[in-house]
Amino acid sequence: MASMRKRLILAKRETTYGTDPVPVVGTDAVLVRDLSVNPLDAQYADRSLIRPYLGRSDQIPTTAQYRVEFEVELAGMKGLGVATPGLSALLRACGLAETIVATTSVAYAPISAAFESATIYAYYDGLLHKLTGARGSVSLQLEKQALPTLKFTLTGLWSPASDSTHGSPVYTDYKTPVPVNATNTTALTLAGYTGAALASLSIDLANSVVFRSLVGASEQVLITDRQPSGSVSIEATTVAAKDWLSAVRNVTTGVFSVTHGPAGNRVKIDAPKVQLTDPKYSDSDGVVMLDLGLQFLPNAGNDEIVITFL
Repeated sequence: MASMRKRLILAKRETTYGTDPVPVVGTDAVLVRDLSVNPLDAQYADRSLIRPYLGRSDQIPTTAQYRVEFEVELAGMKGLGVATPGLSALLRACGLAETIVATTSVAYAPISAAFESATIYAYYDGLLHKLTGARGSVSLQLEKQALPTLKFTLTGLWSPASDSTHGSPVYTDYKTPVPVNATNTTALTLAGYTGAALASLSIDLANSVVFRSLVGASEQVLITDRQPSGSVSIEATTVAAKDWLSAVRNVTTGVFSVTHGPAGNRVKIDAPKVQLTDPKYSDSDGVVMLDLGLQFLPNAGNDEIVITFL
């Protein structure tokens, strides 16, 4: 009997698409939560047979791939200017390019070509599922008095599950996150306005991820587009402080930025051109809140969202 408590994710960047680089527990373990693996994400062709009696026909799988979802706590990288290997592989497999400044920072920005991929090992108490050629998308969530998270959804090439032991994972590269609050979360700029009181923020890179299987070609998982979007909830302000409704009506864009965590365990999110949409009022502790949709637009290109670990 396999235990749901005893699960493990390993991730390692591929140098050749679909070729397993063999991640290991000592360096490539990813500290995750809310893990879900679809062990056979397939499409089916129905035979639709005509017979002289009632009943359904069998369905034949036409494609087969893995799909995995999990969350990673949003905190600092292994060190200043030093990427955490497993997390780095995942972010790069989501269409983000990595830029390292030694002893200073590790940053991730979107790309439009030469997408990288990862191999992911998903263990369910000794039952191993290998996802090669994995690509996907990532979203992040900051909620007041909660721990910030990155949520990954990845699709990989299918191979049969196998029985395998994994050894003891090493998680020392993963820093303990700090909660979202007035002390830890600072420097919020929303559409050029710096005085907003933030209750929650969500950002979705929203990559279009497709599984491609054609005759005479190798199976691939492709990133074909992205439409980054999100939402934010702030305390409503006076019009004199910021005329949010006019900004929405007039499609007035502006910069976005927020910083979370202390030095060495810090994450900064920047966007040069954000459009506000769908304003709504809500209630939080008897205080009027303004909820806004966010559309992250390219400025110079491949710069809609930049995540920097400091």
